[in-house]
Amino acid sequence: MRAMNEQFARVGDVDICFETFGDRADPAMLLVMGLGTQMLGWHEDFCRALASRGFFVIRYDNRDSGRSTHFKDVPPPKPLELATRRIKNLAYSLEDLAGDGIGLLDHLGIDRAHVVGASMGGMIAQVMAIRHPDRVASLTSIMSMTGSRRVGNPALRVYPFFLGRPPRDKETYVERIEKLFGVVGSTGFERDLDELRKLAAESYDRDPSTAGTPRQLAAIISAGNRTKDLQGVKVPTLVIHGTKDKMVAKSGGKATARAVPGAKLMLIDGMGHDLPRGAWNQIIDAIAENAARASGSEVDAWREAS
Repeated sequence: MRAMNEQFARVGDVDICFETFGDRADPAMLLVMGLGTQMLGWHEDFCRALASRGFFVIRYDNRDSGRSTHFKDVPPPKPLELATRRIKNLAYSLEDLAGDGIGLLDHLGIDRAHVVGASMGGMIAQVMAIRHPDRVASLTSIMSMTGSRRVGNPALRVYPFFLGRPPRDKETYVERIEKLFGVVGSTGFERDLDELRKLAAESYDRDPSTAGTPRQLAAIISAGNRTKDLQGVKVPTLVIHGTKDKMVAKSGGKATARAVPGAKLMLIDGMGHDLPRGAWNQIIDAIAENAARASGSEVDAWREAS
């Protein structure tokens, strides 16, 4: 395992583990990862590539994942609760998850950041833009959705990965991740199974528990539909989605782009529910261009146009 430059921020009663890349004097870019996925999901090379474009990049573990605080005192919801959307004990909400990111910015003394979220991280990023508009300079929502039950629904083949029994050991965990991305991963880009297995093994070493995933999923289920609130988002917004996404159907991305005034939609042919290295240049270029729309008079012109 490589030596990470891990740091910790105390946000309320939660410790958030994070890592930074680039020059702190550059505009901040906050990367928010998805369901049951640690900050490692933002590959180190991806983060460094963003930093080379002139951003101070911050990636972090959401609560209940990685080395951030886990809510062990709250039993994870049972599969039936998740399937019926009737959660008995909600550990926290998407607003709480969004508050963690904002609290991390406070810890770092950052007033505003370009916020980029993937999957559940896209939902969290949306909530940041809705609830904390003065803290978000631009919004990029990747392979995510609005919360409407009519869009973005996963393929039936995906459900067993979330409703089945948790892996019992490291080998089983790695195999499960490989099988999951065999179903939801990109079909139009080369897949590096060795890198995927290495990432899964490193994730297990940092945090072997998967109990946080159903608690995070409960927060998603309980969040409701953000479509109306997204209509009030005024920052430059980019929505990226893969055409082969089986975890969050592309209808989720299209609905997000329709909801935010002036949002740009980029569909990447052959991309699934991951960030394939072959699409990095395209994704990073688009993120940087969206962030540039938030600078100076450009944002005023964008607001008038929207």
